[in-house]
Amino acid sequence: MKKGIHPEEYRLVVFKDIAADFAFLSKSTAPSKETIKWEDGNEYPLVKLEISSASHPYFTGKMQFVDTAGRVDKFRKRYAKFQK
Repeated sequence: MKKGIHPEEYRLVVFKDIAADFAFLSKSTAPSKETIKWEDGNEYPLVKLEISSASHPYFTGKMQFVDTAGRVDKFRKRYAKFQK
């Protein structure tokens, strides 16, 4: 790896998913002005997230229904003139 291109100021940071009220502790260089008291009693910088694995539909299994039948019919109607 090239020297001098990676940040060196890694620290423990709490990431909190606001949508799912889920938080986890990880190392990061993400800037933060807020702090939060963690389960171990220490205070860590807080980074708020809009979405994480706790709230993302792919990971939660709550996928949205997509009208694929309507799309297929629309496609067939549009390209029917090219069919033999």
